[in-house]
Amino acid sequence: MENKLKQRLAAGEVSLCMGLRQARTVDIGPLVGAAGFDSLYVDMEHSPIGFETTSAICITAMAYGVTPLVRVPGHLGQDISRALDGGAQGVILPHVNTPEQAAAIVSYAKYPPVGHRSVMGAGPATAYKGMPLAQVNETGNAENMVVIMLETPEGIANADAIAAVPGVDMLLIGSNDLCTEMGIPGQLRHPKLLEAYQTVAQACKKHGIAMGIGGIRGDAELQTQLIGLGARFLIAGSDTTYLAAAASKDAAALRALIGDIKK
Repeated sequence: MENKLKQRLAAGEVSLCMGLRQARTVDIGPLVGAAGFDSLYVDMEHSPIGFETTSAICITAMAYGVTPLVRVPGHLGQDISRALDGGAQGVILPHVNTPEQAAAIVSYAKYPPVGHRSVMGAGPATAYKGMPLAQVNETGNAENMVVIMLETPEGIANADAIAAVPGVDMLLIGSNDLCTEMGIPGQLRHPKLLEAYQTVAQACKKHGIAMGIGGIRGDAELQTQLIGLGARFLIAGSDTTYLAAAASKDAAALRALIGDIKK
């Protein structure tokens, strides 16, 4: 199936993604789309969500035009291939520091001749339609995405070399982990972090891949600045943050109403 997120990025459009840590039902895919997001990612790194649930969410999201991504817990080949075989149209790999790590990840995510992913045949990516294996492999390589997360000073320093690895589609900065590793936790406007954004933007532009930003929400000025730098993929928030924000707002309003009635 066509990867609509990849098409949007190729056209230079800005795409919005929602992270999922608490959702466990397939309804979340169409709900994310109805809310105005282009994609979602199932966060297997920071939640106990398993592959079976992840696959169901991904398959349903695709059917509603929402591109499903999966952030796998680490760099294991079996996790990458299972996420893609289960319906993910891209994998997000956390804590990548070197081009060697990025190259190994690509080898797990892409079929030969690009990588060494084991072939599956018909599945979610083909809408379960049978087709020649060569076509399955070629289409799979063209449509799936390898998103590399940079979350350490070492990763930022190696951004250019990582972006140059064939098969890497995006460098995604994990802002909160990165500023924590830099010794400036929570300081999302710190000059060191801005310098890191600039370094990654230059690497992405040089090698013709997308730049993504995670961990920035509720700061329109900073988001505008990052889009100006070249960011085209924004993780605006997660199901957890949105639920907490909306629920607490309504609860506070109702508490105030109850207080007024008691007076």
